[in-house]
Amino acid sequence: MAGGAAHPGAELLPFARFLDSSLQPLVYGYGRGTLHELRAREFGRLAGTVYLDHAGTTLFPQSQITSFMKDLMENVYGNPHSQNISSKLTHDTVEQVRFRILAHFHTSPEDYTVIFTSGSTAALKLVAEAFPWVSPGPEGSGSCFCYLTDSHTSVVGMRKITAAMNVSSIPVRPEDMWSAERQDAAAAGDPAGQPPHLFCYPAQSNFSGTRYPLSWIGEVKSGQRRPASRPGKWFVLLDAAAFVGTSPLDLSVHQADFVPISFYKIFGFPTGLGALLVNNRLAALLRKTYFGGGTAAAYLAGDDFYVPRESVAERFEDGTISFLDVIALKHGFDALERLTGGMESIRQHTFTLAQYTYTALSSLRYPNGAPVVQIYSDSDFSSPEVQGPVISFNVLDDHGNVVGYSQVDKMASLHNIHVRTGCFCNTGACQRHLGISDEMVKKHLQAGHVCGDDVDLIDGQPTGSVRISFGYMSTLEDAQAFLRFVIATRLHSSHGQPLPLATPGEAGAPPEDSEAQNAVPATRARGSSSPQEDTSPHSGVWNNSPTAVDAEGLCPPLLEATGTQQTTSEKAADVPDGDLRSHVITNLFLYPIKSCAAFEVIRWPLGSQGLLYDRSWMVVNHNGICLSQKQEPRLCLIQPFIDLQRRIMVIKAQGMEPIEVPLEENSEQVQICQSKVCADRVNTYDCGEKISNWLSKFFGRPYHLIKQSSDFQRNAKKKHGKDQSAHTTATLSLVNEAQYLLINRSSILELQQQLSTSCENGKEELFPMNNLISRFRANIITNGTRAFEEEKWDEISIGSLRFQTSLCASLPAVPLISPSCLPLLHFLLLCPCHAVKGPALTYPTLAKVNTQYMIDGERGRKRGRKEGKGKRTTTRPGSLSETYFLTGFGTLSQMSDDLHRSANWTTKPRCFPKAF
Repeated sequence: MAGGAAHPGAELLPFARFLDSSLQPLVYGYGRGTLHELRAREFGRLAGTVYLDHAGTTLFPQSQITSFMKDLMENVYGNPHSQNISSKLTHDTVEQVRFRILAHFHTSPEDYTVIFTSGSTAALKLVAEAFPWVSPGPEGSGSCFCYLTDSHTSVVGMRKITAAMNVSSIPVRPEDMWSAERQDAAAAGDPAGQPPHLFCYPAQSNFSGTRYPLSWIGEVKSGQRRPASRPGKWFVLLDAAAFVGTSPLDLSVHQADFVPISFYKIFGFPTGLGALLVNNRLAALLRKTYFGGGTAAAYLAGDDFYVPRESVAERFEDGTISFLDVIALKHGFDALERLTGGMESIRQHTFTLAQYTYTALSSLRYPNGAPVVQIYSDSDFSSPEVQGPVISFNVLDDHGNVVGYSQVDKMASLHNIHVRTGCFCNTGACQRHLGISDEMVKKHLQAGHVCGDDVDLIDGQPTGSVRISFGYMSTLEDAQAFLRFVIATRLHSSHGQPLPLATPGEAGAPPEDSEAQNAVPATRARGSSSPQEDTSPHSGVWNNSPTAVDAEGLCPPLLEATGTQQTTSEKAADVPDGDLRSHVITNLFLYPIKSCAAFEVIRWPLGSQGLLYDRSWMVVNHNGICLSQKQEPRLCLIQPFIDLQRRIMVIKAQGMEPIEVPLEENSEQVQICQSKVCADRVNTYDCGEKISNWLSKFFGRPYHLIKQSSDFQRNAKKKHGKDQSAHTTATLSLVNEAQYLLINRSSILELQQQLSTSCENGKEELFPMNNLISRFRANIITNGTRAFEEEKWDEISIGSLRFQTSLCASLPAVPLISPSCLPLLHFLLLCPCHAVKGPALTYPTLAKVNTQYMIDGERGRKRGRKEGKGKRTTTRPGSLSETYFLTGFGTLSQMSDDLHRSANWTTKPRCFPKAF
């Protein structure tokens, strides 16, 4: 049994057995050498990656780009509206590409015209504006616009244009179309003189992959099948954008009136280019209001006189088309034919992978017999005629509860598996398959959920799903890596051990240099807990890390301890996890370089943006995109140290000489540039060529180190609540959401116990405390409170500083040994009281009961009073321009004479996403 699974429901279906059991012949590959050779030669960049979002966009082969670039370097292509030699070459090449497109769809210029657009969305908008709609009059009804509810947003959006023309819109459910009785074409009557109607439906659902009958085209046009009981002549728009990427379309047989497509769905490149294929029998009826450059045969600037060009394409292609992208299509067609032999081969290959994955995925069961996933489909994947290479599903737990799709996505990303989540711009199909009513959609919006966010569960109800899809270069290894990922994260072996994932370097495996496998020892104090695991000298990982440091210097010795004396950190370490006798800050960490290793300190100054120099730098690629450990796992091997006395940051990494970077920029030499952090624009500057070369040598890719400009202020997003003044905002460094991050050791201990219990191994060493702590990358580690007590905190006081809290639920940045065991862990985002940070979730707190507790040293005496809906304390501390220090490894009462913890208790937010 694969992977040592304890029951058949955890088995990885062998591909050979699947082929033998199939009722129809299945085709895998293209018969021209092995698919592995094609992948290695044309898609080497996919090594170690499982790309399963071909319905979003497929990928281009290397030879396609090479051939296109060679074409550009050897030819001069001018503006096709000019009359010179290079322009004539462009015009003729573009016309040849038009012919190639029509031939690809088995038709000719006599029957169809290709109108280039910026994509299928622009093509749909063009139809909505140009269709010969008839408004209702006193003597009869007007035109109607019908669309299948299982349609892309861009199709549904056409109704806003038709509404402005007083044209009614009628949504049609798929089941209504399937169940509609066919009528005799002769009984439909003569449509002459009656208003024209338009019916839009997708050849393939982009949500579930369902392929709707192409026979509907002829049936609707002939009157045999009517989307609505309206007299008139019916025209059909076939949305083929999702369909033609993996299947042939024969327009000589299925003669739709309009066919919008996007070429990146077929070739992967170019993007931003689509087309509308228009049936020439309808072309003369199309209307146009605006006219742009190149569309006029003649016009007057001073009078309302305009005559359009005779060619349908020239009439509707306003301005200069993207002619170089159009020329790139030729190389896309060439590559597709050369590598695969044509669309029919692609259809068979991709369907085989989809059917195998569907069969294996739907057979997975928990030990109690409960299914591991719920698949949303209108077919049983029996034929490529009815199903495309798309699988939409949600993961379930062993009680049948849905696991949020955003959590599945995060876990998949950690294993370098690329999927799509949400509703995929198809709300109608999403509602239908997930059972979401119209009222629930509106309720979700009021609760803060919008299309495209990561709010995956509301009141236990999924707001979307997970989608995987295959392309012509997809392999069996891709499918099996994904299945292995689901099995390993949801099912366990007979010994309680997780089923093995792919080995490092294989598709679907955590990268070989990920933090889970190459933990860099952090700076730590004697006897204290570190946020990262110790590494033995024989582990092959650099381990010459210094101890935790004081703010006075880079690596000064800790408190001198001789004989029976104990350091502060040792005393802190003696406090049992979860012991309620004292409130203790056991560790302080800052992360000078975003996503790189932690820097542990004993005492550290606060700045206006949090701990001084915390997340002030970040590593970016050659495009200026911020890198995280998800994209570059080896970032965890970069160890920064701050030397406040020398005003430098020292950066170390295994096999590299240490390098120094100034803490502050030279204002005369700095060139400010813009970067992006969590959708926020930030002003940064490049730290120089020397550190860039150092990083590029270590990573083997061109990377840069940038720092946030000292005079730039980025404000935290404001908290939703009536009791929060509008002017209170916190300034942030390059952190994601808030100035400080706090976690509670008691909560981590609870997590550790649940991991051990749920995995049925009873071995705590499988989930070391320090390893778990390191994954949350917190600044402040506390002890002395009950597990998850921090959920109720609203404000914390440390000396003269007050912090307001914002509850957050998240997954660690690096995978655990068995991610399926991971329950929800809460931690707190902290900001000074006068610099409020809003909640990570958008659900408002309903009621507030304020209770103040004063905890004095180890006695743990508490004084409190319940006030009902009291006002939150908003006393401002002193200006943060003063020097404040946070000190670790001591009880709260030891830090300052007036040090205390003040907590305003609030109700817990209504909904938290479940961890995967």
